[in-house]
Amino acid sequence: MQCTQITPELKAFLISTGSVSVDPSLIARDRGSTAGPGAGTSSVFFRAGDKRVRLSVNKNSPLSIKAAGDDGTVTILYEGKELVRGKLEPAPAHCPDQAFITLCERCIFDCKYCPVPKLQGHVKTDEEVLGIVDDVMKAGSLKAISLTSGVETSIEDEVERVLKLMPALKKYNVPIGVSVYPTEGCSRKFYDSGVAEVKYNVETMDREIFQKVCGDLSLDYILGRLKEAVEVFGKNRVFSNFIIGLGESDDSVREGVETLAKIGVIPVLRPVNPHPLRSGDCFTERPSPERLLRLAKMEAEILKKYGLDPSLAMTMCLKCTGCDLVPFVDF
Repeated sequence: MQCTQITPELKAFLISTGSVSVDPSLIARDRGSTAGPGAGTSSVFFRAGDKRVRLSVNKNSPLSIKAAGDDGTVTILYEGKELVRGKLEPAPAHCPDQAFITLCERCIFDCKYCPVPKLQGHVKTDEEVLGIVDDVMKAGSLKAISLTSGVETSIEDEVERVLKLMPALKKYNVPIGVSVYPTEGCSRKFYDSGVAEVKYNVETMDREIFQKVCGDLSLDYILGRLKEAVEVFGKNRVFSNFIIGLGESDDSVREGVETLAKIGVIPVLRPVNPHPLRSGDCFTERPSPERLLRLAKMEAEILKKYGLDPSLAMTMCLKCTGCDLVPFVDF
């Protein structure tokens, strides 16, 4: 099935697989992922036509990327059979066209699917953050700045970490998105400081699963902060990661998407990324291509019902689209 476009069906298959083996000579400098369930992994971005997909690098993957021409064209193969041709996109700071930066690579919370509490990584200085933004700008690909963070000591400190950076970041004159664990009233502070969009993650809308995997957190608290955010930023500017593959049913996903959309929040349906550091800590199962397509189409219907459009996103995951099937962008 050789083609030069990433169809929804093909993207669902690629995302479901989640990884690819790549000749090291084809991989440009990559900061990898330092945020959330994908932390500690290296990845590549593949683009064909106007669609892209992000795949983690794994030499044992059934997918492989090989050179297909002298013009930089590469091909994705599945067990030796060519699926699609396109090009690898440079991602100097986590994803193409953005300086997407994890401020704190540590977390005091212990969500059972997430390796960040185990990795206890680096906490960037303001100078390091601005240096990364400068690097992306010099590369000629700075179209947005996106900030995310774990929690080093308190959620209040992480909010202040962002606010302290905002005067320097506004000078780049690009949209700025922020994804942190929120405090009460932080959306107003972010908006007044120049933030364009926010993402506060529910992780899962299945309350029983939430209690098992995110017992240190409160789903009702996060929903309250999301409502505040919509009141401040308006529709189409507030997002929330919603992990698929923690044992939730399709019916619970539908109910959760409807709950979020009803208050003006666009869910990002994110396939779970099982990590060896979390092996056995909770149920994780990469969703099938069929399930990904089914849930994405269901989400599209609900978003249309409430007048929400992910294609309007200016920053963060919905602008990148690499990790997810995004309604009104991918199909």
